[in-house]
Amino acid sequence: MIRPLDPLGSIKTKLGVLVAVTVAVAATLSVLGVRAGFWPRYTIPAAVLVALVVTQVLARGMTSPLREMTAAARAMARGDYSRRVNATSRDEVGELAHAFNTMAADLEAVDQQRRDLVANVSHELRTPVSALRAVLENLVDGVSPPDEATLKAALDQTERLGRLVNDLLDLSRVDAGLTPLDVEDLEVEPFLRSVVDEARVGGRPVDYAVDVHPSGLVVPADRERLHQLVANLVDNAGRHSPTGGTVTLRAGCDGDRVLLEVVDEGPGIAPANRSAVFQRFTTGAATPGDGGTGLGLAISRWVADLHGGSIEVADSDSGCHILVALPLRSS
Repeated sequence: MIRPLDPLGSIKTKLGVLVAVTVAVAATLSVLGVRAGFWPRYTIPAAVLVALVVTQVLARGMTSPLREMTAAARAMARGDYSRRVNATSRDEVGELAHAFNTMAADLEAVDQQRRDLVANVSHELRTPVSALRAVLENLVDGVSPPDEATLKAALDQTERLGRLVNDLLDLSRVDAGLTPLDVEDLEVEPFLRSVVDEARVGGRPVDYAVDVHPSGLVVPADRERLHQLVANLVDNAGRHSPTGGTVTLRAGCDGDRVLLEVVDEGPGIAPANRSAVFQRFTTGAATPGDGGTGLGLAISRWVADLHGGSIEVADSDSGCHILVALPLRSS
């Protein structure tokens, strides 16, 4: 596609140049025809025809991004978000083409996230539902007696379903912006020990250690939300730690911030994957099928952001080291 007017920075300038070129071509051809001895009734129509051809070529180059956008929009209506517009001009149409390409990329990403959401939620729901169904069928058919172990297995799967539903509801609140905080001065050490006590009830074959300095450290936070953050990190660490390993919770001050650290002795997270693990339905597990939903770290990042803090995977010699920084002053 010939687009000689692309370097011009305004559509008005392009239209002015188009008119000027058309008039100049028509006038020049008319004068040359008369000087060459041709009758005006032949030279003028010929000059007008050539001018129209020149106008068509220039105008086609000016409007080609609009035609490309029309074709791409029709493709998007059919579900194809991969089309892009050749945005080489510097005028308003070029700016519109750049904005269109940005919108198309965003829509493509959102559509992929939607597909991933449906696939992952379906997978995560299918596993506990299938397990719960198997337990209940065995009870109904008399294959398994309704003893404590069988009922506990059913309860575990029901609780897993409940956690997944709660995680999905929390993420829907994130998207809706409905996240009020009830901030209070929270004493860190007893708070962390209560989270660890709950984790021990889960029965994972790992040890837990809590180390807080200074001992009376206090952080302004919403207890329930911060509990979500730390409990998700502890559960993630316990799930990835080897049998007999230790999950360590540390807390301390760093200037105007409180640092909360959760360290395990598992396989760790590769540096290339450290930012991705905080995205929805992304797991940092070395092996698939470890029971994680891929939502815990996404919710932890959301809670940290709500408090005006941050969360990251810190460097460590072994295992995984999650570092959370919360402001000492409530914002």
